[in-house]
Amino acid sequence: METEIRPAHGPPPSRGVMRERPEDFQVSEVLGFEPSGEGEHAFLHVEKRGANTEWVAAGLARFAGVKRSAVGFAGLKDRNAVTRQHFSVHLPGLPSPDWSALELEGVSVLAATRHGRKIQRGALRGNRFRLVVRELSGKAPALEQRFAALAQRGVPNYFGPQRFGRGGENLDRAGELFDGRLRRPPRHKRSIYLSAARAHVFNAVLAARVADGSWLTGLDGEIYRLEGSRAQFGPEDRSAELAQRLERLDIHPTGPLWGRGALPTAGECSDLESRIAAELADLCQGLERFGLKQDRRALRVRLGEPSLEMVGDTATFTFTLPAGAYATVVMRELVEEAAAE
Repeated sequence: METEIRPAHGPPPSRGVMRERPEDFQVSEVLGFEPSGEGEHAFLHVEKRGANTEWVAAGLARFAGVKRSAVGFAGLKDRNAVTRQHFSVHLPGLPSPDWSALELEGVSVLAATRHGRKIQRGALRGNRFRLVVRELSGKAPALEQRFAALAQRGVPNYFGPQRFGRGGENLDRAGELFDGRLRRPPRHKRSIYLSAARAHVFNAVLAARVADGSWLTGLDGEIYRLEGSRAQFGPEDRSAELAQRLERLDIHPTGPLWGRGALPTAGECSDLESRIAAELADLCQGLERFGLKQDRRALRVRLGEPSLEMVGDTATFTFTLPAGAYATVVMRELVEEAAAE
């Protein structure tokens, strides 16, 4: 099963090579808080190159002589990249090891202190990206104009291809789980499959909203999310005041993360979401049977601190996205990926 990611601004204006080397895709976590400097958890700022986050966590646990469950991190980061992220290691009553002696290929500890709590998944404000695209074709002004449009109007908050696995396999497994062909997968695998099903329903709603332009304007009966917050309000019908706030990127329309319970939307917004839920009834009913509850996700995200540097046929994009948003979705609006020659 394929999930649709419909570009909001038309076909990308350029074509180029992405991720020719790990340094071309750099990610730095923006936590939004500072470690306390004391507590039972070692708090590590780690740089990894060409390494999987789970593999790094397991390596930290071995080095510290603790169980893997004692290690926490805020989010999974790309393997084919240079990423800087934070890990916690629970060391109750124990001194911290000499982290400079850690020997994990492609991994270095940039800083180490202490903190009172384990880092929980999702416990970050966002991520800062520095992405290099090489061998660009297309006119530079068109690319600059597209990037400026994204900065001004926002980016559709699709779940990226990573959520669905290679070839959409996570979504396929979700279908097998719901129809009984897949029985009792490991808990972490089941969570991945349920998340993929939820993401597919959300992406389908967002694709429909991109097609009719309402991801920017809102619909009657909309639930809105405040920029930079999980706070939301509605249902609200369209108004001049809401239109101004949408234009300022102060608020964003939302879409469903499907589960049990009634949709909180009303009017034409509820009608659209109900129609797509009916089209994807197997997934929606499966999510309800597995006990997930209705939630919301913003249909749009704001690019923070956007910057574009062009040198010859190479472009360097930098921007910040809130937690849960995908840089790959941003780049689909800008560059068609070409294979390196």
